[in-house]
Amino acid sequence: MKVSDLLESRRANWRELEELCVRMAKQRRRDVGPRTVARFAALYRGACADLALADAYQLPRATVQYLHELVGRAHNQLYRSQRFDVATWTEQLFVDVPQRLFHDNALRLAFAIFWGIFVLSGALAYSRPEYAHAVVGQETMNQLEEMYAEPPNGANPAMRGAMFGFYIFNNPGIGLRVFAMGLLLGIGGLFATVYNAAFLGGVFGYMATTPESDHFYQFVTAHGPFELTAVVLSAAAGMRLGFSILHTRGLTRMASLRQAANETLPVAMTAVLMFVLAAMIEAFLSPSAAPYWVKAAVSVLSAGSLMFYFVILGYPKDAARATR
Repeated sequence: MKVSDLLESRRANWRELEELCVRMAKQRRRDVGPRTVARFAALYRGACADLALADAYQLPRATVQYLHELVGRAHNQLYRSQRFDVATWTEQLFVDVPQRLFHDNALRLAFAIFWGIFVLSGALAYSRPEYAHAVVGQETMNQLEEMYAEPPNGANPAMRGAMFGFYIFNNPGIGLRVFAMGLLLGIGGLFATVYNAAFLGGVFGYMATTPESDHFYQFVTAHGPFELTAVVLSAAAGMRLGFSILHTRGLTRMASLRQAANETLPVAMTAVLMFVLAAMIEAFLSPSAAPYWVKAAVSVLSAGSLMFYFVILGYPKDAARATR
């Protein structure tokens, strides 16, 4: 199908978007309703893609100008000052986002690579000291043994707020680096995912062989699920952006990148939330003198909540009904 014919077939969507612009301009945002807003946003994204196509293929000036004006009007309505809508945000957070994540192939790839290499690296570091020395490094190994020479005892609780701030600033740095590497056509993201999985798995495996292993696992168990999941999400977000430059799906590279950025936003925001939750646990529970079973219980609950969010809430409802 020619681009001109494709755009011509979408005129009905443009007219619908025009009508919604007029309707939303006359109503307060609270009176519009979440379904209308969701439909409006979908039509707006489609119009943005149509504009990119029309501009790239140098379609008639009148068509390009019309789409410019339509996108501008829709943008002003979509991003005008609005009150917090609980129903809309609840639907986005617990329906749309987990289903997007469930169908995200970049996330599946990042998950398989990270956890596969993490487990393999941990097993090799546990069974082969020379592997641990090569991957973790002697200096890092010495620092880890010194850091966990004493058990977490919750000393100086006044510092926990400061440590929370430090973790909020420091931990996302790993995710940001993995995300940024993904922009290198996706290959950089793959490399960063493999490197982080091998290194972190090596640390966990090596520390299991040391006298300080109990102290190490006392500290990392509680916040591990959220923090490691955030790293995987960051890698997936970066790879999706990088791959969009190679696989444009008929769009210009810039239009493909913009569309991928819009699709990646839920993944990136979920990663941020995971880093925040991990930082809270790492600052207030992990260094405390709480019994190990408490920290293990938090870890199990964290892993269970992640499984519920990504799999149970993300599983397609239509597919579930079809199997009954």
